[in-house]
Amino acid sequence: QVQLVESGGGSVQPGDSLRLSCAVSGRTLSNHVMGWFRQAPGKEREFVCGIKWSSGSTYYAGPVRGRFTVSRDNTKNTVYLQMNNLTPEDTAVYYCAADSRFTIVTVASAYDYWGQGTQVTGSS
Repeated sequence: QVQLVESGGGSVQPGDSLRLSCAVSGRTLSNHVMGWFRQAPGKEREFVCGIKWSSGSTYYAGPVRGRFTVSRDNTKNTVYLQMNNLTPEDTAVYYCAADSRFTIVTVASAYDYWGQGTQVTGSS
């Protein structure tokens, strides 16, 4: 059983930065992929980025590519999402997800394990 706990969300002004953390426990992550998703009010949950735990390979959705960076710390079993130059369009609840697969998947339904989410607001 994989357990995920997100933290680091908050309210910032446009152009500011935040770093989200996702602490993972319960199972080895060597064969897992991690995904970050976000869901704005009235919107469907959308893929933000993903990372393969073993290799660190990453993939980003177009709207965040160049501004967001996903990484992981193997010693801490934690995945991070560094978000730079935030805009009001980035406002959403951000979720960390995990699945025991070999490739990064962009659809939320493919992930078996989810955190409870952390709110990010990119406006004053």
